[in-house]
Amino acid sequence: MLNLSLLQRQIIESPLNARLFVSGVTGTGKTTAGVERIRFLLDQGVPADSILLLTPQRTLQEPYLDLLESPNRMAGGEVTPATIGGLARRMCDLFWSLAAEQAGFQNPDQPPVFLTLETAQYYMAHLVRPLIEERGYFDSITINRNRLYSQIIDNLNKAAIVGFLHTEIGARLDSAWFGDPAQRRVYADAQECANLFRQYCLDHNLLDFSLQLELFKNILWQNEQARSYLTQTYRHLIYDNVEEDVSCSHDLLHEWLPKFESALLLYDQAAGYRKFLGGDPAGGFGLSRDCDEALELTEPFVSSPNVIQLSNALVSAITHQGSIEADGSQPAMEFIMTHFHPEMLDEVVRKIQALIEAGTPPSEIVVLAPYLSDSLRFSISNRLEAAGIPWRSNRPSRSLRDEPASKALLTLSALAHPAWNVHPAKFDVAHAFMFALGTDLVRAQLLTDIIYGQRDLRLSTFDNINPETQERFTYALGSRYTVLRDWLENYRIDQPLPLDFFLRRLFGEVLSQPDYGFHTNLDAVRIAASLVESIKKFRTAMEPVEDLRGLKDLGGLDALGMEYITMLQDGVIAAQYLEAWRSEDKDAVLVAPAYTFLMMNRPATFQFWLDPGSDGWSQRVSQPLTHPYILSRYWDSSSGRVWLDSDEVEMEIETLSRLVGGLLARCREKIFLALSDLGAAGFEQRGTLLRAFQKVIQHQAG
Repeated sequence: MLNLSLLQRQIIESPLNARLFVSGVTGTGKTTAGVERIRFLLDQGVPADSILLLTPQRTLQEPYLDLLESPNRMAGGEVTPATIGGLARRMCDLFWSLAAEQAGFQNPDQPPVFLTLETAQYYMAHLVRPLIEERGYFDSITINRNRLYSQIIDNLNKAAIVGFLHTEIGARLDSAWFGDPAQRRVYADAQECANLFRQYCLDHNLLDFSLQLELFKNILWQNEQARSYLTQTYRHLIYDNVEEDVSCSHDLLHEWLPKFESALLLYDQAAGYRKFLGGDPAGGFGLSRDCDEALELTEPFVSSPNVIQLSNALVSAITHQGSIEADGSQPAMEFIMTHFHPEMLDEVVRKIQALIEAGTPPSEIVVLAPYLSDSLRFSISNRLEAAGIPWRSNRPSRSLRDEPASKALLTLSALAHPAWNVHPAKFDVAHAFMFALGTDLVRAQLLTDIIYGQRDLRLSTFDNINPETQERFTYALGSRYTVLRDWLENYRIDQPLPLDFFLRRLFGEVLSQPDYGFHTNLDAVRIAASLVESIKKFRTAMEPVEDLRGLKDLGGLDALGMEYITMLQDGVIAAQYLEAWRSEDKDAVLVAPAYTFLMMNRPATFQFWLDPGSDGWSQRVSQPLTHPYILSRYWDSSSGRVWLDSDEVEMEIETLSRLVGGLLARCREKIFLALSDLGAAGFEQRGTLLRAFQKVIQHQAG
């Protein structure tokens, strides 16, 4: 039985015609009230399919999905969990004929092709790569191609989210620039690429996220038939994390709220972590005026008093506002200090081991860093595994091509398709064998040196290896290799399958079988599922228009599979998959970037903050083609004001204070600050966050 406050019960059991706006800081029970409100509505006989659950991103729906997917739920319809993007896509699909011609699509009688982040970047690369290589676009900046493509797409998304024309992007960025004149050319190039991409989408019925939003809010929401479909289908609303959602979502709800019979809007007062992605806390709070009543939850259910005192003191030290009172906060933090970075990681793992031995569940421990690089992720996970500590990691920006499991699958795919003319290096094949056959790297490399011919993609038989060497491999490994080789050889003879079909067969018939590498590795299985889903979405988006690039001319080849491999080699990232958030082993230490943990919206008893002296805690990533604050609703581009260093410093202070407050609001007992005299790169670190901690400590000592 949940221990609910009187105010929570009042919210949950409010009349079926009440529209409430509930605010409060993290940990005061807002989401709990939202989940129980849905349960209450269903218990009162409200049809499930008349309830809309709205969040800024799908990962924030997990507490609600735990209820909605529980075995003891009532039979009948389904509550609709959605984001503004999901609603837009659904409406564009349902009412395409109403919007296509008005929006300027060249083939309104043909169905639309919905683009994922991956396929949008694929088409962007197709259009922009020639401009870079032949006409010198963006020659004054050094940036990875995938980041360049994604920033142009981000500009289009920001225009749709905020509500200005996509043709104004370059002018808005240019008007606020103060510095090297060469940067103005970059903004002009980015604008031309955005225009080119948008026209290409209109010519070929392609709908990226920005076009879906624009069609939804500018055409379909204004259409009486389409609007009536939404307002009559959904009669009750639960809208959580309002502060993290985008401006156009708030605009929509401003007009839609009066149509709902009941609504519960939940707002985190100290959040706003997605401002750099277009989140609009001020616009979200404005929705309180459209509700019948505004309530505030103030009783904390997560953080101890010591943690709350530390949070208040630390935020005051960062913002230079208020007094740094933290008399009781000393037990809420502990330093782990070493000279070298590897020693610091050793100490972190020792401390985690001690906490677990003292009875703390691994799931109540998180290890956080501003950015989780491959090397840091490898270093910490290696130590945790050596200590026998279960761990999981989540890094949404990590490309599928960087995951060992997907690398192995893609290498085996190249070996199975000689016509692709992709010749994996020996190291890649050895890595694939190590992972797929469940062996060590030494045996895998030796096996590769003997049986793999890189030039002709030949895989010789295990029987051809001399008996003495066979014994070094073990006959069990030889048997597994033989089954895999025979399967690949037989596949080569047949007509090639679409790449996702091929991987499903390979995984099901070979790699998931006992003694193979994927049989008991649940993390690898999750990655394999995400890779297959990614390829399927790519194929679905590309098949209707594959003749645009002459792919059909390649005859019997799986041309789309070939294109997918090329896309990954270009560094195009994989879209975020909900499976990665929901199917992991939950009873494990979480290793994640700080913002990823915040958007999981779950507490932990102990948090380890790595490298608090790093500037990464406060400084945003350089984005030469875009700017999250200038391309927002709150920047007046007509005023002639330019973005100065003082603006950047102000934003860093606000961002860091929100981040620190959010993390501590999700901490029950204590944070451990792990720092070394020399950082991972070998340099001394004295960032803003560390200086704030020093202020708190000095105040306590004084």
